[in-house]
Amino acid sequence: MARAIASSTSDERELSLRWSGRVSLTPRILFVNIFALALLAGGFFYLDTYRARIIDSRVARATLEARLIAAAMAAAPRPERRALFLSLAESTGSRLRLYDTDGRLELDTRALGLRNFRLRDPDRDPWQQDAARFLDAVIDTVVRTARAPLYREPADDRGDVWPDVQAARTTGSAAASVWRAPDRTTVITAASPLPSGEVAMSVVNALDITQTVRLERYRLSVVMGIVTLVSVLLSLFLARTIVRPLRRLARAAVRVRLGRAREVVVPRLPSRRDEIGMLARALSDMSQALTARIDATEAFAADVTHELKNPLASLRSAVESLGNVRDPELQARLLAIVRDDVLRLDRLITDISDASRLDAQLSRAQFEPVSLTAMLDALVRARIDRGISRDITLAFDARIDDPLIVMGEGSRLERVFANLLDNALSFSPDRGSIRVIATHVGDIAQVAVEDEGPGVPEDAREAVFHRFHSVRPQGEAFGQHSGLGLAIARTIVEGHQGMIAVESRADRTTGARFVVRLPLAARP
Repeated sequence: MARAIASSTSDERELSLRWSGRVSLTPRILFVNIFALALLAGGFFYLDTYRARIIDSRVARATLEARLIAAAMAAAPRPERRALFLSLAESTGSRLRLYDTDGRLELDTRALGLRNFRLRDPDRDPWQQDAARFLDAVIDTVVRTARAPLYREPADDRGDVWPDVQAARTTGSAAASVWRAPDRTTVITAASPLPSGEVAMSVVNALDITQTVRLERYRLSVVMGIVTLVSVLLSLFLARTIVRPLRRLARAAVRVRLGRAREVVVPRLPSRRDEIGMLARALSDMSQALTARIDATEAFAADVTHELKNPLASLRSAVESLGNVRDPELQARLLAIVRDDVLRLDRLITDISDASRLDAQLSRAQFEPVSLTAMLDALVRARIDRGISRDITLAFDARIDDPLIVMGEGSRLERVFANLLDNALSFSPDRGSIRVIATHVGDIAQVAVEDEGPGVPEDAREAVFHRFHSVRPQGEAFGQHSGLGLAIARTIVEGHQGMIAVESRADRTTGARFVVRLPLAARP
């Protein structure tokens, strides 16, 4: 039995969810997994960085090639320049131009018949290319990629219309630019000056950059699609294994709350060894305990009704007879019956009240260290000081240096041992002896109360702890006990995490032996 009640306020503050608490578990599991995939989708942003690095590398390469071409052209005799120009264009895959000192076009590999630089017309491409370009535009917009200027062939091809040629002529060093073709592919121009003041310029359509990026993007998209599908399926599986049993348990709990505890079978999920299985078995045990508590309450109410009817019937009969009896002696006897029935009712009502409130009171009790040795010693001495009838001897056997400290409520534990002493005194024969023995076995404190009475038969050793079960010694007047003493004692002991039982005496002599076992308090 729990000895403390946890604060619901602290539990709610610790387990509360703000906005997500209003959403079902299934979409929450899906959201968490898809959010992780969204982080993985950041690979598309990495591809933009990857493309920028490739472009930077190609720009550096184009700049170097422009320098080499300018150096080769400067070293070649003029009659051999045309052939060298074509050879360099074929080897680099570029369209080459040579502008004189006034910016006029001097040589052009296209005019010389080499058409290795062609821009595709987007209007003539199939729809797959349109879709790819649309995807490129969307991703570039998302990642906020700076758009390069559109590459167009000038109507009057002069050197001053190309920024690279102007920069090379002004600075005297190679310069390069990145352009965007109509089909969104990358065009790189580079120019380098010759010592004579001429400028060599190369133009290359870097189709391989776009193809490489699109290929990597396609591979990443395939991986993303597969991972997303697997993640969604796993999320649904996980939600199924978590949400479905929780819903079943919730429905069962609602039916129990509606008062159908006996009709509800809470699934125990024995095959599950996780927290859901633990919760299911805990709820099932709780439901069974609740059903047992309801049955016990109903049985207790029926027993109370039965026990109260007997003295009430006797009292009613005696009161009705008083009006018809004129003999003073008979009237005195009837009044004595009335007094006994009233006392019996008062005793029953008091014990019933104590028994009905005992569980709730123990659940709220603040347990403190209690010395069983000191308590029993004081209890036995008080009984001896008040005097014991029929020459019965009462002895306490314990080690004074062993206090037997337990955690509990002293008044409740004292009532347990007082009930056991009353029971032993009632059944002890004249000049009999009663021993109270206190010791410990391991970390368990053990208190035994032994008498020399008739004892308790083995088949009745459990029944004596039932409510209203009363077997009294011969010669005792009827109705002197309510039959709740041992039941109350068991409730108190079990509320202290202990146990009480009837055992055979170790010396094999006649008599009863009631044993109480309680856990010792942990030593500091």
